[in-house]
Amino acid sequence: MAKIGINIATGSLQQPEMIVGIDLGTTNSLVAIIHPETKMPIALKEFDGSSIVPSVVHFDQFGNVEVGAAAKPYLESDPANTIFSAKRLMGKSYKDIQTHQDFFAYKIIDDNNDSLVKVQVGDQFYSPIELSAHILTALKNRAEHILKTPVTKAVITVPAYFNDSQRQATRDAGKLAGLDVLRIINEPTAASLAYGLGLDPTEEKTIAVYDLGGGTFDISILKISGGVFEVLSTNGDTYLGGDDLDRAIIEYWMGLMKLDTLENQKSLKQQLRLAAEQAKIALSNAAHFETNFAGEKLTITKEIFENLIAGIVDKTMECCAKAMKDAVLKVSDINTVLMVGGSTRVPLVKNTVATFFNQPVNDTVNPDEVVALGAAVQADILAGNNQSMLLLDITPLSLGIETMGGLMDVLLPRNSKIPTQAGRQYTTQKDGQSGIQIAIYQGERDLVKDNRKLGEFTLSGIPSMPAGLPKVDVQFLINADGILQVRAKELRTGLTQSIEIKPQYGLTDQEVEQRLMDSITYAKEDIATRALVEAKTEAEQILAVTEKFMSKNIALLSKEELMQTAEAMQALQLAITMEDKNLIQGKTEALNELTRPFAERVMDQAISGALKGKGIMD
Repeated sequence: MAKIGINIATGSLQQPEMIVGIDLGTTNSLVAIIHPETKMPIALKEFDGSSIVPSVVHFDQFGNVEVGAAAKPYLESDPANTIFSAKRLMGKSYKDIQTHQDFFAYKIIDDNNDSLVKVQVGDQFYSPIELSAHILTALKNRAEHILKTPVTKAVITVPAYFNDSQRQATRDAGKLAGLDVLRIINEPTAASLAYGLGLDPTEEKTIAVYDLGGGTFDISILKISGGVFEVLSTNGDTYLGGDDLDRAIIEYWMGLMKLDTLENQKSLKQQLRLAAEQAKIALSNAAHFETNFAGEKLTITKEIFENLIAGIVDKTMECCAKAMKDAVLKVSDINTVLMVGGSTRVPLVKNTVATFFNQPVNDTVNPDEVVALGAAVQADILAGNNQSMLLLDITPLSLGIETMGGLMDVLLPRNSKIPTQAGRQYTTQKDGQSGIQIAIYQGERDLVKDNRKLGEFTLSGIPSMPAGLPKVDVQFLINADGILQVRAKELRTGLTQSIEIKPQYGLTDQEVEQRLMDSITYAKEDIATRALVEAKTEAEQILAVTEKFMSKNIALLSKEELMQTAEAMQALQLAITMEDKNLIQGKTEALNELTRPFAERVMDQAISGALKGKGIMD
């Protein structure tokens, strides 16, 4: 006898499989679906009526994790162990964010190299992928709780400017949360779908999507033609958003209270931030706001608020002007302007954008929900429920190459539309290395040994150079027939080598499905293994660099410094054998902390030596 599932919450028949749309935001995240009866996109709401999950993760001293609204109070009471804006760190290296280090209240490991960023909480080290996975797990659990059905498939949105490594990091976070990420789509594309744009195959439009979120701003100019979305240009500021509007109010109030800083009073600082956020929201509909803070009465008028934020809004308009210039378009070419992000509710923002584009803005869809709703529309198309949109052929499994430690580095994620092309740069690991072996794999697991090898070739004849100096550009190209061509080129010398791999990679649908299931089943172990391998690789590289540095500069270091460094190196060498990621990263960080002052001193001496006694040629 067949079983029929009924959703107790709605009384409706359960669909055998629900694909959700997820907006993984910098400040807030949410999940949406297409309602099985109305066929309209809806954001999933808890009993309190809220669809929003704050993108905040808190770790207590016992390693317990809280996410969302439950974690938010800890921004005040335990800021060092409360992570916000993890999305800013996705796919980033230390160098990418070092000028914004003061933005984060928690500890970001800064060892001044190109490795991906890590966050330290106590003696634990977390990658942005693991932090985002906690948020996605909370969204998955929320969806399952509301829908009373398992949720394993999702479409996740990212900013249009996200690069390949940031998109891959988002996919990995989904996998770690137990989600099969069917597609990563651009946030402006999702917003367009939520407004019904692009659903009519005969439609041709050029649109602007103005997205002012909590911590980021971006403007995207899109051309929609025959159901295909093309990003003509994108501009913005990843450190400008609603938080800056709040900060303007905070600074105004601190001036009134004659306070220079609240740096040493983190709890009061957060209280003031939350009061400023309340003021911003209230002033969208009121002319005046008043509150009590630390025994003082604080007030602000709408007029003062608008004067305070005028410069911030003008900055966003400069980005709009640049995006229009890059797209080589006039304002009259834009058919509609969509508003995304909670901060677009501020009347000054809305009016300034309308004036710039010389037309009323389109903000009829809830700006907090619009991106998630669009992701749900895309999910519905992938589920085959919307036949009007053209879905191009896609790659059934991810394609990538083997990197150090036997890791799989994905260049083309599964579900990439074909024809397509993707590339990435690699370098040598050893001094004088004359060749690089490029092995191509297909699959979803983190280690190549769990994936399927498609072929390999060697790029040889690289001139002898120090490790890290050669730049090898690897390109994956899949043509309309599904034939994969892999090319490798050493950029300094122009050396080139390539291989062609025929379709369809000889896998049955069942084998593809099994590989996908394995990637979800073993996601936690895979990512833990990847993190351990990466920690070991980084530790070994740092040991090699330190050894080289010490032997070269032995005369410039004291006996005590040499002893301390030798001990730290020994401790790291021992940690590598212990198979403990956090221990390895802790000892790596300790060695970095110890040797950084030596390196700076040696550099200073080298510079001063170079400047001494150098005359100008006559």
